[in-house]
Amino acid sequence: MATNRKLGRTTDIRLSMLKTLATDLVWHEKITTTEARAKEVKSIVDSIIALAVKEKDNYEMVDVKVIKAKLDSKGNKVTELVKSKNGKEYLKVVKEETTESRQKDMPSRLNARRKIMRKINKVKDSEGNNVDLPSKLFNELAPRYADRVGGYTRIIKAGQRRGDGAEKVIIELV
Repeated sequence: MATNRKLGRTTDIRLSMLKTLATDLVWHEKITTTEARAKEVKSIVDSIIALAVKEKDNYEMVDVKVIKAKLDSKGNKVTELVKSKNGKEYLKVVKEETTESRQKDMPSRLNARRKIMRKINKVKDSEGNNVDLPSKLFNELAPRYADRVGGYTRIIKAGQRRGDGAEKVIIELV
């Protein structure tokens, strides 16, 4: 009977820890942790990369109308003075309509994206902007591993931890 390691934690804490480790591994592509944790994270990350590889080209390009504020040469919004019904004047932002070409996920890729988002956390970069890790998986990692069948991670032993003697390892994407 196959069973997961308990890692000395309650279920919710263990799942949260594994989700964080999987997120860090996808984001940084290399982390240091204990051997037992690395073996658990390996299966999670291998499964989401396999899902991304399977669905990497399953999208279509569509043209979308986008209405956004018109910008001047300095990058500021262009405004115009308008008069309201009761005679008061106010500044109104000038809008422009453009057409952009965007990727639209097919249903199975959308489902894969949602499964991936269930197994990893949301991430912000150093400036506080949201990072789209599922798109990193689909656009960067999946093409890298397109010709591989499994084995996307590697565990390298790094000696014992100083405080409690636990076996440290480095887990990285191949």
